[in-house]
Amino acid sequence: MFNRNRYLPPLAVIASISMVTGCGVFSSDASDDADPIIVGTTSTPSTLDPAAAWDSSWELMRNVFQPLLGYSPGGSEPEPDAAESCEFTDSSSTVYSCTLREGLKFSNGHTLDAKAVKYSFDRIKKINVNGGPAGLLTTLSRVQTKGDREVVFHLSQPDATFPLVLTTPAMSIVDPAEYPADKLREGGDIAGSGPYNLDSYDEGKTAELVRNDNYKGIADLKNSAVTIQYFQQSDEMVKALKNKDISVIYRGLGASDIVDIQANHDEEGLQIVENPTTEISYLVFNPKDPWTKNPAVRKAVAQVLDRPALAHNIYKDTVEPLYSMIPRGLVGHTTGFFDDYGNPSATKAKAILTEAGITETVPLELWYTTDRYGSQTKPAFEELKRQLEGSGLFEVTLKSRPWKTYSEGYQKGEYPVFGRGWNPDFNDADNFIAPFVGEQNALGTPYDAPEITKKLLPESRAESDRGAVAEEFEEAQQILVDDARLIPLWQGKAYTAANEEIAGLENVIDPATMMIMWQLSWKTSW
Repeated sequence: MFNRNRYLPPLAVIASISMVTGCGVFSSDASDDADPIIVGTTSTPSTLDPAAAWDSSWELMRNVFQPLLGYSPGGSEPEPDAAESCEFTDSSSTVYSCTLREGLKFSNGHTLDAKAVKYSFDRIKKINVNGGPAGLLTTLSRVQTKGDREVVFHLSQPDATFPLVLTTPAMSIVDPAEYPADKLREGGDIAGSGPYNLDSYDEGKTAELVRNDNYKGIADLKNSAVTIQYFQQSDEMVKALKNKDISVIYRGLGASDIVDIQANHDEEGLQIVENPTTEISYLVFNPKDPWTKNPAVRKAVAQVLDRPALAHNIYKDTVEPLYSMIPRGLVGHTTGFFDDYGNPSATKAKAILTEAGITETVPLELWYTTDRYGSQTKPAFEELKRQLEGSGLFEVTLKSRPWKTYSEGYQKGEYPVFGRGWNPDFNDADNFIAPFVGEQNALGTPYDAPEITKKLLPESRAESDRGAVAEEFEEAQQILVDDARLIPLWQGKAYTAANEEIAGLENVIDPATMMIMWQLSWKTSW
C-alpha cells in the first residue's frame, strides 16, 4: 500500500487570507465563457520540450501535456490521467504497470498508444540533458509495451516513489512523429494530449491556451481558454491586475505586493489566497571554484547568515526561516543548520576560517536570477551581501541574469555561488534530497554523496509507507549539513491574487504547487 497522506501538509487546502466584499455576493455557478482568462506570472518557460525541463517550465507543461498519473483538485494521492489504471505488480516495488485509456489522441489527431509512452521515456534517458529530468529516472531500467495500451516499467531497485515521478510534467507523453528521439525539439509549437492546446506562443510574452477537444483525462475544464502573460517584474504584473489587463496572478508576487493587496483588497476589488507549500529557497556552492570548494568557506557562510532578518526585513514575514533542505511538513525535516551553527556569529565564522588557515578576506561571487522568483530577489541578495560583508570576513560581488541564460549558466558550472528556488516535483522528502546529489542532478554541479545515493535513498525507496523513512532522511540531512554544499534559506507560501470576477482559486494549485488553469472560471452573477 502506497501510504504517505498523513505525513503531508494540507497543501490542497487553501486558506483564504482575504476575500472580496462588496455590494453583493457572487453566485457559486461558474461560467464556461469563451473569453480567455488572462493569468500573469514571472515563470517564463526555459523550454517547451519535456525532455529538457526540470524547472518552472512545468507550469505551462502541466496544462498542455499529459502524464500517466495526475492529481484531482484537492487531492494528494496520484490518480490515473492518461492511464486508466496503474499499479505495482510485484511485492518488491520493481515492476510498475499502467493501462492506458481507450481512444487517446494527441492534439494533432495522432494516436497516443503504449509505443508513444515508451518512446517518451526512452527519449528522456537517451537525450540526457545536463540538469534535465533524466535525473528523476535513475531507478528506471527499461520500459516494455504489451499491446497498444499496456506499459510496464522495470526498475533497477525497489522505488515506492516511482508513481510520484510519473505525475511530473517531465514525464509527459509526446508524439513520436513530432519529437526527435535523439535531440530536443525546437520552436514554439507543442503536440501534447493535455487539457489545452497551445494555440500560439510568443517566447517571454504570452502563451495562448484553448480547450483540447480530444482530451481524455482527470481534468474537468471550467473554461474554454486561458492566456498566460509573462512578466519580468512583479510590480508591472500587479499594476496590470489592478488595471484589469489581467485577471489572475500566480508566481512572482513580491512581499510588498502581497501585504498591499491583503490590506487594500476591498477598495481595489481583489482577492488573495494563501497556500501552505513546501517551496524552498537555497544557496548552491560550486565545488570547482577555488574558494567555495573549501568546506571551511561554505561553513563560515552558513555561520554568518541571518535567516530571520532575511524573512522579516525583506520578505515581510511572507516566508519562514528554514534550517534544512527538507521543509516543514514532510517526514525527515530537521533543524540541522540551526542545531550545528546556532545564531549568526562572525566570531565563530572567523574561527572556522582561521582553523582552515584562511586569514585573508574571502572573495565570493554570488549570482541570482532577475526574473524568476519575484521582485524581492534582488533586495534579498543585497541583504545576503550586507550580512556577509558585515562580518568582515567576505567581499561579495553580486551578479545576475534573466532565467533562460541564468539556468544555462549554472548547468555549465559557471557560478561560484548561486541562488535557487525549489518547488517540489512531488511532495515527498526524497524530492528534496535526490535531485541535488549524485553525478547528474538538477543543479548541474556534480555532488558525490555515496552514503546518500547508494545507501540511504535506496533504503528509503524500498519502503512503501512513506511515514516510516524518517531515520534515513535525517541521516541524509546531516550529511548535507556537514558538507554545507547546499544552504537552505527560507520556506515559502504560494499566493494567488485575482480580480473579483474569478472563481476557482480554492482548487487551482496542485500538490506540486503548479497552477492547474482548468479550475479557473468567470463568476456568473452577483
